[in-house]
Amino acid sequence: MPLSDEEARLLQQLEQSLAAEDPDFASTLRGSKQAARNRKVAVLSGLGLVVGLGILFAGAVSALTWLGVLGFVVMLAGGYFFVTAWRHGLTAAPDAGPTRSSGPKGPKQSGSFVDRMEERWQRRQDGDDR
Repeated sequence: MPLSDEEARLLQQLEQSLAAEDPDFASTLRGSKQAARNRKVAVLSGLGLVVGLGILFAGAVSALTWLGVLGFVVMLAGGYFFVTAWRHGLTAAPDAGPTRSSGPKGPKQSGSFVDRMEERWQRRQDGDDR
């Protein structure tokens, strides 16, 4: 049963107030929804990969080239969507999403590896062992 307009509006207000009061918790909830979606996509695309492999073999056994090509395309699409879902994450991490902290996190890690090593060496020489 779909929500009425009034219920949908109240739910939207509750979500906005939750995000304003506790952004970390709201981010965690959004992450779990995204992870559930990614798991669903991964399962379906894995199934598509297996079905595509079956179609590919059926085309090879029956000597129907078009069926083999169709199976390969289905298998390729299933593999692509599986890898995409895997990269986006299949589990909800507790620290997913942007978080707000009260203080600075320290020096920004930019530049090449050599530049960072030179900065660390310079800090050690200055007596600031971090």
